[in-house]
Amino acid sequence: MDEAGRRRRFEQAVPPMIDPLRRFLARRTDPATADDVLADTLLVCWRRLEQLPEDPLPWAYGVARHCLANAERTSRRQRRVAAKVAVLDPPASSSPGPGDTDDDPVGRALAALRTDDAELLRLWAWEQLGASEIAQVLGISANAASIRLHRARQRLREELEELEEAGKTDGRAGHEESREGRKR
Repeated sequence: MDEAGRRRRFEQAVPPMIDPLRRFLARRTDPATADDVLADTLLVCWRRLEQLPEDPLPWAYGVARHCLANAERTSRRQRRVAAKVAVLDPPASSSPGPGDTDDDPVGRALAALRTDDAELLRLWAWEQLGASEIAQVLGISANAASIRLHRARQRLREELEELEEAGKTDGRAGHEESREGRKR
């Protein structure tokens, strides 16, 4: 494919993916990191344009997921280095992240789950992906994604029930049948 053909294909395939990818990343990290990771993801899409499947969004979610993991690793390394270099004087306060607030029972229940289960549920509920699309994002079979999704939903339900029994919810969590994330 010549340069003009690559450019045409990129301009056709990528713009419809930008907003879903931005939302995907915004739900997982801070805005500045989300913008950086989105740029990295689009760069990978450009470099690997020949590998872009017919429905490229689940593939791009997988790329974004890996780019975010790289950004988080880099951030952790920078913090470790900064901690070694900086004067030992911790900041007075920190801002809460997603799911860190006491009034969000679903966020607390998600935080209590294994990282893999929480990510699977986020892909299903927030990105509204089906099992086969989740499989593509995670690099597993559709059957494995379906089974893991079923188990993750069950674990989330159990966590919500435990929170409710402990009196840590306002009574709404776990009682309503969620329709979010289901394909119609």
